[in-house]
Amino acid sequence: MLSTFSARRAPRTCPPDDVRVTGPGQMPRAIELIRTLVLVMVLVTVPFATPHVGDGAQGIAIGVALGVCVIAWIAWVRSEERYPAVVVALAVLAAAGGTLAGLSTFSTAVAIGCVVTSAAGSRLDFEVSAALTLETVAAFLITGIAVGAPLGTLVGYPAAFLGLWAFGLTRREYLLRAEQAEQALEQARRAHAAETQAAALAERARIAREIHDVLAHSLAAVSVNLQAAEGLLGELPGDRPELAKAIECVERAGAFTREGLAEARRAILALRDGGDGVSALAPRPLAEQLADLAGQYRADGDTPVEFTVTGDPRPVGAEVRLTVYRTAQEALTNARKHAPGQPVTVALEFSPSQVTVDIRNPLPPAGAARPLAGAGTGYGLVGLKERAALGGGSLIARPTGGEWRVSLTMPA
Repeated sequence: MLSTFSARRAPRTCPPDDVRVTGPGQMPRAIELIRTLVLVMVLVTVPFATPHVGDGAQGIAIGVALGVCVIAWIAWVRSEERYPAVVVALAVLAAAGGTLAGLSTFSTAVAIGCVVTSAAGSRLDFEVSAALTLETVAAFLITGIAVGAPLGTLVGYPAAFLGLWAFGLTRREYLLRAEQAEQALEQARRAHAAETQAAALAERARIAREIHDVLAHSLAAVSVNLQAAEGLLGELPGDRPELAKAIECVERAGAFTREGLAEARRAILALRDGGDGVSALAPRPLAEQLADLAGQYRADGDTPVEFTVTGDPRPVGAEVRLTVYRTAQEALTNARKHAPGQPVTVALEFSPSQVTVDIRNPLPPAGAARPLAGAGTGYGLVGLKERAALGGGSLIARPTGGEWRVSLTMPA
């Protein structure tokens, strides 16, 4: 108890008028109900105790003290736990309640002082609650001695007031410790979340380094070798059409390599920037990206590609844009590998709530040569389905009506 008192006597800053009563949390409804029942009990029983209300000077004083208690109690309840209003209401209630207990010693009037001291101890600062408790005890002793109250009452009631004040202090200490523990737990949760985010950012940085070291360097080396091959082929006699075709293929491969290198750099920047999927460079419109992609495959000469756009083109999110682009890229690559020379249609549709890309190509005739059919790992469409699911969309890849169809729908 002494440690509680010393802790409470630490310097405090007086709260402003708009600050609520010190102490964690709002007053539980059960405690409010019990205190209201105590007031009702006092109002009902005190008038029937001896001396009766209105009988002589002492009876009149009991009536006045009882009325002041009711008014102060109502003011306390309506103060909405604002510090100055609560202190003033409890100060008036302490004086009136102590006086009422001294005037009507053989009734339930003592309950008013008990409520005041317990409430002050549990909700107010130590100094303020101690002053209110001493006020209650002093008002009772002065009134009790003046009216000749029994010695046992003069000793017992102050002990009850002090005991309930001590109980209120203990409850306040418990509530404060519980609030501190809750704050510590919240801080621990925030620290754990910050550590998790830091670990995720570190992992993204590691992935960015791996992409840069493996993919970007490899693509740069391929680009250099393609440029060297183009230069060597250009020095050969140019009277053979096969040589011109080879030079054209090398040029397109170099363009693809440079584009792949640029995309790798954008992916690294996205990882470095926090992994939100937004490139540091301004993205091009989706329709323009798909049109360029279709033009690149059309330039190969052996794969006719038709690209159409329906609806009102509009900007879409980075993740949606990348998913649609990768789907079209994978579908065109598969068409070249499994149905070489067959025409391909790429249809991009914008609707109010979603974006759809539909890629179709006729199935190859039976026994047709497919020299590139064995290239790749076979997990391209699986990865695209997973990517679409993560973005809340759906992907269809199956033969239908003599065609192979890949259709992606993404919310946008």
